[in-house]
Amino acid sequence: MCAVASGACSKPKPTAGVDAATEPRVVSLTPSTTEAVFALGAGDRMVGRSRFCNYPEVAKSLPQVGGYVDPNYEAILGLRPSLVVGARGPGGAAVEQKLQGYGVATFFPRTESFAEIEAMLTGLGALLHRESAATETVGRIHAQTEAVEKAVGGLPKRKVLLVFGLEPVVVAGPGGFPDEMLRHAGGVNVVADGPAYPTIGIERVLALDPDVVLNASMAEARGTERIRSDSPGWRDLRAVKEGHVVAITDEAVLRPGPRLGDGLRTIARAVHPEATIP
Repeated sequence: MCAVASGACSKPKPTAGVDAATEPRVVSLTPSTTEAVFALGAGDRMVGRSRFCNYPEVAKSLPQVGGYVDPNYEAILGLRPSLVVGARGPGGAAVEQKLQGYGVATFFPRTESFAEIEAMLTGLGALLHRESAATETVGRIHAQTEAVEKAVGGLPKRKVLLVFGLEPVVVAGPGGFPDEMLRHAGGVNVVADGPAYPTIGIERVLALDPDVVLNASMAEARGTERIRSDSPGWRDLRAVKEGHVVAITDEAVLRPGPRLGDGLRTIARAVHPEATIP
């Protein structure tokens, strides 16, 4: 099981050669891959990161090379990386293609499911010569997932709306890892059709009638208070009237990386506060 830039394969194959006999110099363009490099014990191989990479704390001391879809190519090349890692997402293909043109090896896997995230960790572990650490990290995610499923297994499924933004309203739809996270946590995603991260109107929010609203709009500190208050539309929502609006401040919920199991536990505790989540 391996998702890489060139597709599924038995071994990770970056788009240009990485010398297996030497330790790579790594630039990471996404928070999740930065976390993965450090979690696998290869943080000392990191030479650059995107402006969004803020965990672990030590990563902040690394040189910034712009963002994920707008990286500073001159800054990246100046760091002489042997490997640039990112994720297969919006804009990722264009960034990867340009890096390939400079002769830089890249690893941009898909990370939109638990299986793909685990494959990313396994593939990155192979590229960084940290196979044992990758196996251990994936095993921990499996154990956390199984423990959560056991804790909520006998409880009623709650209809959940997971909100990522309020202006406009951006939510978790089907097909992404947040949708899978809701299912593992004993919930049912009320947004059952459309893209993985759709923008919807308040009228549809009301029609969906969730049992629980999870507000993970990190950039909007007062977002949960707005939902709970007399905001037009939201105040008519049953979940608001019954006090079932929960603020999600754990960044692990939003990151398809080594803390996936931690994010799942956070979601499970919010969906089923009556359960004992290990």
